[in-house]
Amino acid sequence: MEPKSLLVSKSEGSIQSDIFSGLTVALALVPEAVAFAFVAGVSPIVGLYGAFIMCLITSIAGGRPGMISGATGAMAVVMVSLVSEGNAMGAPGAHTGLQYLFVTLLLVGVFQSLAGIFKLGKFIRMVPRSVMMGFVNGLAIVIFLSQLSMFQSGGNWIQGEPLWTMSGLVALTMGMLFFIPMIHKKAPAALIAIIAVSLLVIFMKIDTATVLSFIQANGGSGIKAGLPSFALPKVPLTGETLFFIAPYALILSAIGLIESLMTLTLIDELTDSHGHGNRECVAQGVANFANGLFGGMGGCAMIGQSIINITSGGRGRLSGITAAIALLFFILFTSHYIETVPIAALVGVMFIVVIKTFAWSTFNILNKIPKWDVAVIVLVTVLTVMYDLAVAVLCGVILSALIFSWENALRIRARKMVDEHGIKHYQIYGPLFFASTTLFLTKFSVSNDPQEVIVDFKESRIMDQSAIEAINKLAEIYQLAGKTIHLRHLSKDCIRLIKKAEKICDVNVLQDPDYFVSIDNYRKYQESLPGTGQVH
Repeated sequence: MEPKSLLVSKSEGSIQSDIFSGLTVALALVPEAVAFAFVAGVSPIVGLYGAFIMCLITSIAGGRPGMISGATGAMAVVMVSLVSEGNAMGAPGAHTGLQYLFVTLLLVGVFQSLAGIFKLGKFIRMVPRSVMMGFVNGLAIVIFLSQLSMFQSGGNWIQGEPLWTMSGLVALTMGMLFFIPMIHKKAPAALIAIIAVSLLVIFMKIDTATVLSFIQANGGSGIKAGLPSFALPKVPLTGETLFFIAPYALILSAIGLIESLMTLTLIDELTDSHGHGNRECVAQGVANFANGLFGGMGGCAMIGQSIINITSGGRGRLSGITAAIALLFFILFTSHYIETVPIAALVGVMFIVVIKTFAWSTFNILNKIPKWDVAVIVLVTVLTVMYDLAVAVLCGVILSALIFSWENALRIRARKMVDEHGIKHYQIYGPLFFASTTLFLTKFSVSNDPQEVIVDFKESRIMDQSAIEAINKLAEIYQLAGKTIHLRHLSKDCIRLIKKAEKICDVNVLQDPDYFVSIDNYRKYQESLPGTGQVH
């Protein structure tokens, strides 16, 4: 069951809802894109162009209607090192780092598109539920912490009247977001709250931080600019350049796809619908490639803005297209008005996103789920906050896989019996793979067994090469003891790979409804035993 805080309306949406939610998302994209541009060490306009291009292309061609893409912090923290090293490779003041970023985005686009073409998006299914919960909780905390920086000025926490003013406006915005849906469910609560708080600040002449003051405090001049223009990255096309950008491109590709596919899965659950991961991979790749050609900083899916969109009623592609076009409209024509929007109003919206994103049910299920799942949830949450999403998800999946392997390794067991002919039967139950091979071999008493032994794998599955080698080793042990082992119900692939076993038994393949059967010349005994004759 989904956390109650995450449940949203399962309606199909409407054109009106898509437009209003898109406008809300566009307003929220401005400070986010600007902030991440500063993190990456590039101009705010580069961040805004990146958000526009990512949002527009993925909304049109992506695999998840209603999901919003733009410039993200997860990718920005990698870009900062790329831009810094790129600047050092060029002349002082030449800003070659930005050009290296653009050419890297071209390669990122190729990698991500290839991932979609080769249908690698399906591997998101391997992410366990515990990792998903840790991802959601970690990103909620990251979003919350990112908004706390808005309560700082010059690296110091604001105090006194500015703090109370900021806090009051944030609380007012959150209160409106809570009460407006109670009055009218289809009203664009976030957009109404942002406009209302902005008008209050303007007409009451309240002294508080705005989008413009935020940009200026970080070294920018504003968000007004022209249309993105086409330009090939100005870097030397050499092996040295490729050697420099390739590792960054791989990392950025992985981070972008992981965050996008995880966000896609979350939005699928919240809207009770199904997106297309491979199509999203291609769209992300095309969008990042376009960023490299049109001067954007690239990005991936944004969970915060995606939650704003779906909770505001945005379900269709129109919501993302509206957000992208509105963002470009802000840049071209209405920058002066957007720059007057109070930061407090946007922070209030993001705080509601945090509340809706965090899986509060985690606290209710901690004592109801296996302790290892709890460990995975905590690990992924902590790593998401301390490092980045890619590291967190990778570690979570690896830990979950190790836990799964350990638990399944203990399930291998053998049922033993001796028939009236003096033949000992071992009926194997459970999966045989690398982690269970040692326990599997302990099930046999070679020295105490009779001359003929039958090992039946009908209730077991041979999973990997380690399992095959374990069977080979078992066959060798019985051979050295001067005894014969007969293997039954092995798959055809397994029979072909068991080379050592063929030295001590004739392998005959018989038709079986589920498996191919491997046995030796001792069929006359099988046919005379109840339940051990030829399989039909």
